[in-house]
Amino acid sequence: MDKTFKPAEVEDKLYKQWEELGLFASKISKDKTPFTIILPPPNANADLHLGHAMYVYEDIMIRYHKLLGEDTLWLPGADHAGFETQFVFEKHLTKQGKSRFDYDRETLYKMIWDFVHENSGKMDNQLRKLGFALDWTKKKFTLDEDIVKTVKETFLSLFEKGLVYRENKLVNYCVKDGTSFSDLEVVDKAVEAKLYFLKFPIVGGGYIEVATTRPETILGDVGVMVNPKDKRYKALVGKQVKLPVSDRVIPIIADEYVDMEFGTGAVKITPCHDFNDFEIAKKHKLYHPPVIGFDGKMINTKTDYDGLSVFKAREKMEEDLKKLDVLGDVKMHSSVIKTCYKCERALEPLPKEQWYVKVRPLADRAIEAIKKKEVLFTNKRFEKAALQWLTNFHDWNISRQIVWGIQIPAYKCKTSGEWFVSVDKPKNCVCGKEDFEQDTDTFDTWFSSSQWPFATLQSFGKETFENYYPTSVMETGYDILPWWVCRMLMMGIYKTGKVPFKTVYMHGLIRVKGQKMSKSKGNVINPLDMIEKYGADALRGALVFEVGDGTDLSIEEDKIRAMRNFANKVWNVGRFLQMNQKETTSKKEKSQIVEDLKKEFIGVEKEFHKSMKEYKFSVAFGLLYEFIWHRFADFYIEQLKEELRNDNIEVRDSLTTVYIESLKLLHPFVPFITDSVHKQFTNKFILEK
Repeated sequence: MDKTFKPAEVEDKLYKQWEELGLFASKISKDKTPFTIILPPPNANADLHLGHAMYVYEDIMIRYHKLLGEDTLWLPGADHAGFETQFVFEKHLTKQGKSRFDYDRETLYKMIWDFVHENSGKMDNQLRKLGFALDWTKKKFTLDEDIVKTVKETFLSLFEKGLVYRENKLVNYCVKDGTSFSDLEVVDKAVEAKLYFLKFPIVGGGYIEVATTRPETILGDVGVMVNPKDKRYKALVGKQVKLPVSDRVIPIIADEYVDMEFGTGAVKITPCHDFNDFEIAKKHKLYHPPVIGFDGKMINTKTDYDGLSVFKAREKMEEDLKKLDVLGDVKMHSSVIKTCYKCERALEPLPKEQWYVKVRPLADRAIEAIKKKEVLFTNKRFEKAALQWLTNFHDWNISRQIVWGIQIPAYKCKTSGEWFVSVDKPKNCVCGKEDFEQDTDTFDTWFSSSQWPFATLQSFGKETFENYYPTSVMETGYDILPWWVCRMLMMGIYKTGKVPFKTVYMHGLIRVKGQKMSKSKGNVINPLDMIEKYGADALRGALVFEVGDGTDLSIEEDKIRAMRNFANKVWNVGRFLQMNQKETTSKKEKSQIVEDLKKEFIGVEKEFHKSMKEYKFSVAFGLLYEFIWHRFADFYIEQLKEELRNDNIEVRDSLTTVYIESLKLLHPFVPFITDSVHKQFTNKFILEK
């Protein structure tokens, strides 16, 4: 053995050898227990960041179950990531002085496709650099033809069963990014905003004062609402008020929805720009077209407000209200606004026809599966959170106004106006015409990825699907519990009748200055930088050592350096033992210290397997760290050095055996160093049969 272990010279060669030997390839065996993990497909829009190195927990599980002799499959893939990718690509275009509006749909799609596939290759290389035992023969992409077909078939099935519908209602819309979002993608943000007190003239004399944070939407008001129990306004119900800066009159109506204690106890109703107002207006059969367009500018006012941005309109409205002497107090008010989770801009509630998944029947079955223990959460707090999310889910808006992704297989007859849902373009309408136009929207990427476990395995045929589904473990970050894990449960059960995974293990997030690491935030750390400096094993160890289940961590270079020192210790112990592997020995005597060593190792081994089966990976790794460094190396070898020098074969063989068995246990955590040493002693890799 060389004097020192040099990761940069060894790791790439070692991984290539692993692949050539087929150590990661799945092989269906009816005599073996299958163990399956589907890699959460990283977004194929940029290099991986350090957060993706948390896949190490999956690699630990896969390698461990390989050691147990099980039929393992770790299926890799990449996610087209819909809006996320288009968002990143638009940043790319901006740097070139371009925008998405400079290209037609087909050209833009092709450009993003090329961009994604270039990055996908880079990601695969990074995953290899980390030593991940992925079965590359089964790599899938969310835009693979067979995956797309499955997603479309699921949509059709949901539609035929009445679980998908199209409806015009308010959506969370980002005027900057040009798309709607589901409720889960909305970020609530506390802000200090102006609260305007406005005097609406009552037809016939007098006025009623209302409070609003959005005076520009006056032009879209359909009524003023008061609580029927509010004595202040009882006599006014049924009367009409004249809208300032407008010729329209609107009614004063009563509804118990109004909070008598907030503001003046009278509120204006703007159905096209407030979710609550939308429902109230529908109840009272009141309507006015939207006064804010999808570009964030005023429309349909028939005034000089048309064409102004929302913020310019607000400024102008404040001035105009002052001139009309109907503006009362203006106070600062603490409120919560809904913002885009990407650009952080305030979202506009806007009416739009979209496709929705009727969530309740799907969510209820997922809740039932959790309560019946068909799926187990290794951490009970995540189980509780999943049940809360599933209980509170609203119907899911799956339409996105973007180019990149799976275009929704819904077709509108230009003649009859009727919608058809079909995997392929329909041939004719009930009207007899064949003039169809496909919906230009794409699926929410979470709709396609919610089908990932069964869609990927089904693509490899019935035998593969039946052998590996349901998968054994879903391992991912807790931040996408509602977005992905809960939705996979819903869709997996719906499509297959079974849960998509038996166990859920959720890791914490790597934080940078308190923020989640994200490509779009630009706060990523490339894992290759750390690997180049310290080796993959050092990075892997740092992500597991003393890290609690589901606990966030701030990775520090000192910790990575400490794990490199541990890898060096493992190497040095092996080198010392190898130097004492003499062909002939003259002494074979039992030693009490050796017996103590064997006994202690049996205890460590037992506790290690217990921790691994309980998904306590940090505990398992900590046991080996303590044993190898402080017990085996610092105590037992030191105590037995003299016996080794005296050529005691019993001591030599016992130390070597315990060391090699320790390497096997340690292998899932630090595979490069353990396999490098193991091959020096046995001429084979640890996972090699």
